[in-house]
Amino acid sequence: MRRLYMAANLPEAYLLLHMLQAEGIEARVFNENAQGGVGELPFTHTYPEIWLERECDSRVAYAVIQRFEESLKGSDASKRCPHCDEENPDSFEVCWNCGTPLN
Repeated sequence: MRRLYMAANLPEAYLLLHMLQAEGIEARVFNENAQGGVGELPFTHTYPEIWLERECDSRVAYAVIQRFEESLKGSDASKRCPHCDEENPDSFEVCWNCGTPLN
């Protein structure tokens, strides 16, 4: 096993883990419960980590990480809902207001 990524928080770690798993890459999240140790442990030691099961998956895993990090860089672009005319971030697939799919 090899440490692949240190996430800022647990939801971010699981988003990336699921992206890796969708590519057929076996990985695990460590330090899931370490946040309770903040104060007793240095906070950087409590960050959730993603560990790669197989070294041979490294190249594809790093490409997934790159896509993931690009998705975290917010965009100022937006799109309007065709049903309720509400403005939604470009990354949304359904309207946050009415649930209509955004194309």
